[in-house]
Amino acid sequence: MAASPLSFPLVVPAPVGAVLARLPAYPGSLLLVTALNLALARHLPADVGQVLLHKKMRVQVRDARVAFDFAWTGQRFAPHAPLVPPQVADVTLSATVHDFLLLAQRQQDPDTLFFSRRLSMEGDTELGLVVKNALDAIELPVLDPRQWAQRLAPRQVLGHLRRRLDPTPRNGG
Repeated sequence: MAASPLSFPLVVPAPVGAVLARLPAYPGSLLLVTALNLALARHLPADVGQVLLHKKMRVQVRDARVAFDFAWTGQRFAPHAPLVPPQVADVTLSATVHDFLLLAQRQQDPDTLFFSRRLSMEGDTELGLVVKNALDAIELPVLDPRQWAQRLAPRQVLGHLRRRLDPTPRNGG
């Protein structure tokens, strides 16, 4: 019987985290919002969208030593430049790669991770709860990577980014 991909803890080794911490943050934020837009944007309830509107959000991956900054524009998630002190995100969610993957696959409950101190939330707690409750309320399997892995294949993501950055039609490819 084959083990599930997350049957053992996925840990980013410290040397890899040290390298990732030196990379520019914006490309990672762009990839994150592309995934969020493909998987979640169309499922976001209007009232939640109103609460999120123009709020600065950050997802911080502790073991990878990276942070992704973004906001909801009213129609989509959009990356923004990394926040530099004294700027702070309205809400920051922090966990390890493994715990974020467990959340995305709905193999772990955010409350369990929060109370076991594996998921932390800083900033506007009410905003963080709105985000958590909205994600919990989405009944569709949109957070199951098997559901959208094909859409996030490198060729698909690069094609999507190319269309977003260069909206002029190309002749012959």
